[in-house]
Amino acid sequence: MLVEGKEAPSFKLKDQHGEVISLDSLKGKNVVLYFYPKDDTSGCTKESCNFRDELPKFSKFNAVILGVSPDSVESHKKFAEKYKLTFSLLSDEKKEVLKKYGVWQEKSMYGKKYMGVVRTTFVINEKGMIKKIFPKVKVDDHNKEVIEALKA
Repeated sequence: MLVEGKEAPSFKLKDQHGEVISLDSLKGKNVVLYFYPKDDTSGCTKESCNFRDELPKFSKFNAVILGVSPDSVESHKKFAEKYKLTFSLLSDEKKEVLKKYGVWQEKSMYGKKYMGVVRTTFVINEKGMIKKIFPKVKVDDHNKEVIEALKA
């Protein structure tokens, strides 16, 4: 279980352009790492578009936004193009980073159990330490909560 104040697990994943993004390469910046279940679904689209709409505010805090889901690079590319998302969407098809961050969990819908992504956001500071964890995120106004965490 990851906790605030501890080092964020390192990772390397491909974004929607096929470029490898690593957490280590972002030292010196604040990182908003948000895990979401699936491209182009209602909650995930709303969450991603809310981050997109507030990008100028995030850049004031030297923050980079990274979305992560188990979708493919190609799926991310279509999703990013459709909604004009200009930040990186990282593909974790093997679910290695999802498991490292503890967001790949058993879920339940209509009484049926299955494994999936629990919508979670990590704010990581310039030194690579976890500053804030938002578990089981509610999409509405989540971007504002994250901005407040960056201010703190």
